[in-house]
Amino acid sequence: QVQLVESGGGLVQPGGSLRLSCAASGGSLSVYNMAWYRQAPGQQRELVASISRSSSTNYAESVKGRFTISRDNAKNTAALQMNSLNPEDTAVYYCNAVLRGTVFEYWGQGTQVTVSS
Repeated sequence: QVQLVESGGGLVQPGGSLRLSCAASGGSLSVYNMAWYRQAPGQQRELVASISRSSSTNYAESVKGRFTISRDNAKNTAALQMNSLNPEDTAVYYCNAVLRGTVFEYWGQGTQVTVSS
């Protein structure tokens, strides 16, 4: 059973940056496709960015050019670098790991990101 723990959220002013981290235990992330999702109050959870086992990345249109997803298999971590943050980025951010072709999918508990002046 893989456990994911996010960290790095907080309060930041518009235009600022944050770096979210996702640390895994109980299994190797190297075999998983990783992703970051977010959920704002009253809205559905949405995919922000994903990174495959081969480190191929995809981003939601709303974050392209501002966010960067990465993974470090040696450290068993994934990260989301967020730059040029705006109030619309305010949400709880979740780390996700999926073993492709199986039912194995894991979520972290989420970390709050608030962008406000």
